Amino acid sequence: MAIFVRTPGVPGRRRPRGGLVLAAAGALVMALAAPAAYAAGQGPEQARPEVSGGETQPVFSRADAVYQQVDIQTEVDSDGDGKRDTVRMRILRPKETDTARLKVATIIEASPYWAGGNDVPNHGVDLDEDGLPLTGARAQPAAGKPGLTGPAVAYSGYYDNYFLPRGYAVAQVDSLGTGGSTGCPTSGGRNETLGAKAAVDWLGGRAKGWDLDGNPVRADWSTGNAAMMGISYNGTLPTAVATTGVKGLKAIVPISGISSWYDYYRANGGVVAPGTYQGEDTDVLARYVYSRADQEICKPVLDSLERDQDRVTGDWSAYWDERDYIKDVGKIKAGVFVVHGLNDWNVKTKNAGQLWEALKKNHVPRKLWLHQAGHANPMPLRMEEWLRQVHHWFDYWLYGIDNGVLDEPQVDVEQADFSWKQQSDWPAAGTRDKTLRLRADGSLGTAGGPATVQSLTDAGRTVPAEQLVTSPDAANPNRLAYTTGVLDEDVRLNGVPSVDVRASLAGSSPYVTALLVDYGRDTRATSGTVTDTSQQVCYGQAVPGMSGETGCAYRSKHATETADFKIVTRGWLDARNRVSYARQSKVVEGREYRLRWDMQPEDYVFKAGHRLGVVLISTDYDYTLRYPAGTRMTVRAGVSSLTLPVASGR
Repeated sequence: MAIFVRTPGVPGRRRPRGGLVLAAAGALVMALAAPAAYAAGQGPEQARPEVSGGETQPVFSRADAVYQQVDIQTEVDSDGDGKRDTVRMRILRPKETDTARLKVATIIEASPYWAGGNDVPNHGVDLDEDGLPLTGARAQPAAGKPGLTGPAVAYSGYYDNYFLPRGYAVAQVDSLGTGGSTGCPTSGGRNETLGAKAAVDWLGGRAKGWDLDGNPVRADWSTGNAAMMGISYNGTLPTAVATTGVKGLKAIVPISGISSWYDYYRANGGVVAPGTYQGEDTDVLARYVYSRADQEICKPVLDSLERDQDRVTGDWSAYWDERDYIKDVGKIKAGVFVVHGLNDWNVKTKNAGQLWEALKKNHVPRKLWLHQAGHANPMPLRMEEWLRQVHHWFDYWLYGIDNGVLDEPQVDVEQADFSWKQQSDWPAAGTRDKTLRLRADGSLGTAGGPATVQSLTDAGRTVPAEQLVTSPDAANPNRLAYTTGVLDEDVRLNGVPSVDVRASLAGSSPYVTALLVDYGRDTRATSGTVTDTSQQVCYGQAVPGMSGETGCAYRSKHATETADFKIVTRGWLDARNRVSYARQSKVVEGREYRLRWDMQPEDYVFKAGHRLGVVLISTDYDYTLRYPAGTRMTVRAGVSSLTLPVASGR
């Protein structure tokens, strides 16, 4: 899997996931006025972080930092050996925490990837007519990294170079079953949450810890305050831990993280893959990250993942409920800074959108960044502003510095032209739902028309969706396409589109897929980024003689593509789950049903001069399970519709 988010990805691929590697970055820091709770009990000889201009200042030496390793006792015994699991934490902290009684807050990045991964095959996704995998079928060659992979080199990012000199400790934690930790990896299971939580507890004096020689050790240098931050899986664990309500976790920054694992590996009752990781699932990911020394003890646990995840029905179950963090958002006591790419098809945007809505509903202090890249670190795209906001976020929550960060607009959204706008909320104020009818003549309009039955023959087993959406005005028996006329003004999609169709299926495939398409030649952002080697920024302290610790990073820019169309967003439904995604209902061939489902949230501008379209297919080659081609799908035009949340325009 890649770095996790509400339903994340796996190992076994040779091509690297460019967006997952943490780019070096700096964050603008805020001065902090040492809060009373922090200053209490300090003597005149005790060092303190220096605050000026409303932010902590870089007065401590990264090169002289103290390095410490500790094994921390957790609350669980997930490998069943009769002993509580332990997690390994590696810490860098200012030397003054040893020499001058300095107490500091800690920024934690917990990950299952620090020790690398294993070569694990993905599941086959080509099925026979009975829904059983074809003998020996594989979705893709499984050689490389899973969808939720992250950095594998210790302190490869910018946290130490930027934040340690400003009076922070930085720490890496091996998630359970990986690296120096014990226990078993479970792809978002409760044990992984409690494993990472133990690191926060140890910093607050509530958990036991030992050095690598087995001697008890306490975090006497810690203020007890901590933040968690990371991308993908590393961005999923902060949300998971925060939903326990653990004391001392003051801030989290989940970047491209999963908020519910069901929404990473499933959708509306269907088995749906993370983008470009067809056939990956929770068991594949867990086997990929299983890097602890004992490679036998967790095999029964990993086998249970394969059984309980249920790739046959795709139904919601207790298995997925355990991996759903949304239900516990009301327990969060930390300030939450959500970051996600609008072109992220690995950890899909629903993970960020539903987390944001739950935070609002529960009145949790929050910020949101939406950028135009995919599964990527936004820091090199907007380096100075990223560092400023994250620095101020941590200074405020961990040191109590009154820097005005909560008075700023809550939301930053990158536009199609790569400029940024700030707004008070997302979706933007004034957003309203607009419903367009799917008409028999292939048009989209506010009025309906004759209730005409139209049909398509499923070819998605062999033809990718990108080929099925081309030339919407041309006849194509394998899709139904509906478009607006040429837009006379920009239309901003801002939220969750949905479809409501009267349809029937006859054949083996139970899937229905909706694709929202922007038709019009243009140069648009893809999910990728490109390093700009002409622009290097030095944001933090270097460590002389240490490779990679330069405190500098290159800027990056968006990769773009010039094309006649773009699939803006998409959504899937297993028609057997039309009533509930927790259980299937029989589909009678040829019987018409009302099918309603959402697409992935999006913020996108359809430009004047373009056309907006929706294309209906059955199998989605890159995402859904692939039944034999030939299923006939009928749709009743005139009464079927597309609903769009529109921020402005018509």
